[in-house]
Amino acid sequence: MAEFVLSAFADEYSPKLDEQIEGLKKNGVGFMEIRGVDGKNVADLTEDEMKAAKAKLDAAGIGVSSIGSPIGKIKVTDEFEPHLDKLRNCIKAAKIFGTKNMRIFSFYIPDGMTREECRPEVMKRLKAMLDIAKAEGINLCHENEKGIYGESADCCLDIQNEFGGEIKLIFDPANFIMDGHESYPRAYEMLGDKIFYMHIKDATAEKVICPAGKGIGGVPSIIADLDKKVSGKLFLSVEPHLRVFKGFEDLEATGDKTKMPDNTYASNYEAFGAACDAIKAVIASVR
Repeated sequence: MAEFVLSAFADEYSPKLDEQIEGLKKNGVGFMEIRGVDGKNVADLTEDEMKAAKAKLDAAGIGVSSIGSPIGKIKVTDEFEPHLDKLRNCIKAAKIFGTKNMRIFSFYIPDGMTREECRPEVMKRLKAMLDIAKAEGINLCHENEKGIYGESADCCLDIQNEFGGEIKLIFDPANFIMDGHESYPRAYEMLGDKIFYMHIKDATAEKVICPAGKGIGGVPSIIADLDKKVSGKLFLSVEPHLRVFKGFEDLEATGDKTKMPDNTYASNYEAFGAACDAIKAVIASVR
């Protein structure tokens, strides 16, 4: 039986760290995947800002499951060295916040280029990032995302095979659907045994984000299967995306705000609570 541990992108509750802590505690979530802190992306925090945020989290008893970095969310043709500086700052953040995990992406494919054409440069850049992270004892964790090399299950599997599993796999059911791919059963059957942790959001057949178990992402079936197969802790990181939140435009280069059901929830607080309640209900239903 798996030990499912809830984490969350609390910047979808509020951009303010104090309110993020309030939202996590209110919803019974003991960890956060830290991304936005008082209006700044975690990759842009100074060391002093990181330490101040860590002190607040420690005082509240909130842990950090992963650094929700934007690393790899540039075009594969964009200048790389400045991005490596951001990576190094995120590694510093991981050490200060007490996590070995960092979420990454595998670079946007420029217009007019194919994934096959971009693959050599993608793998070269991922290798450079992996070498830096490994030397610091940090796990790079790749998320499937629209428009990047690792958008599909096939390309995610390619990354797993290329690096022998040293780049960990984050499985996001909704992103596969929003990208026009089949999240369940195909993507899960290909990648399920390689899941390091999950991002929890779902989507309908009409490509509208919805709470876990309310769409076609197969979240209840995936959780039930993982519960049988996984022994030990598995983070489930709630990423609501049920309302447009402050900073969304900066995070989602290819995002489509019309795919969020903004008229369903009265506030980001309510949307965050609904997302947390949904995955709790899914876990309860399989036990």
